[in-house]
Amino acid sequence: MITLMKKFLNIFFVTLGVIFFLLILVGTYFFVADPLGLKPLLYGNADISEESRIGEDKNPALSSSQEKTLETVGIDPASVPSSFTPEQEACFVSVLGQARVDEIKAGDSPSIAEALQAKACL
Repeated sequence: MITLMKKFLNIFFVTLGVIFFLLILVGTYFFVADPLGLKPLLYGNADISEESRIGEDKNPALSSSQEKTLETVGIDPASVPSSFTPEQEACFVSVLGQARVDEIKAGDSPSIAEALQAKACL
């Protein structure tokens, strides 16, 4: 009977430990990645980053999601030209493929991996 109780308590506390560890991991993810955009609410308007300020358009040829992706990669959207040379466009096509370049031209935002690959073309 005591062995059964020890086994039950062991399983119970190990399960609680795993749940607690998972909660810490999820909480850390939400704090670091901020997928819900709660940091401005917690820390006030002084910590709002430049790309999330309303009405600030650094490059009129890009959508706000495209600007955000470029800033994430480390490219200033204001430095991106509004039109590309044929050599730059050929570079983009060789790196990303014609179909994906057409999608991005239509307003789709490139992924971070795509932006990193295409960074050399700028």
